[in-house]
Amino acid sequence: MAKFTVLVADDDQEIRDGIEIYLKNEGYEVLKAADGVETLELLEANDVHLLVLDIMMPNMDGITATFKIREARNIPIIMLSAKAEDSDKIHGLSVGADDYVTKPFHPMELMARVKSQLRRYVQLGTYDGQKKVEIDGLVLDEESKEVTIEGVSVKLTPTEYKITELLMKNVGRVFSINEIYERVWNEQAYNAENIVAVHIRKIREKIEVDPKNPRYVKVVWGVGYKIEK
Repeated sequence: MAKFTVLVADDDQEIRDGIEIYLKNEGYEVLKAADGVETLELLEANDVHLLVLDIMMPNMDGITATFKIREARNIPIIMLSAKAEDSDKIHGLSVGADDYVTKPFHPMELMARVKSQLRRYVQLGTYDGQKKVEIDGLVLDEESKEVTIEGVSVKLTPTEYKITELLMKNVGRVFSINEIYERVWNEQAYNAENIVAVHIRKIREKIEVDPKNPRYVKVVWGVGYKIEK
């Protein structure tokens, strides 16, 4: 079984240390950070597979840290917060968190969520140790920046590759047109609908047997696009 590393970021040392004890008992390697800045530094220097991230931290809060992390990484993020309102949970999830735990929480509940997120991380092909993502014959190789379908190389432009990479690394998740544009083009979306739609059409023409009835890239009307497994 792969040895996973979990980064725990919380400005409360007792909470950090308590979570560490339970994680180590489950066999995980543990790194700890006291704020968002230290979190980003540890992510750059280490191979981290999951992040337990408190929202309210000094120097850089969890929401800001999540925005920055999601620019380059797709590791699971479980947010911690003392706020229990649905609007706070929705906000946390909307910026890129995968799960949300309200303080105070039972440590075994958090351990169950950690296991669940890591299981999805592996099963969906996001992490396989070889920088490859595979979905029913569609393979994206991060090392060679190549996409193949049933073993045949697909020639994608850099932008088409980035869109495909975004969708494949987040199987089943629906991305709005604006979110796709902002993540791929790295700028605020403005009249992005036609631009994104054209690229999606070109991707479908290259990876789908029948682009009008796509197997992989699906539209969720009124919401956005996703790749299904």
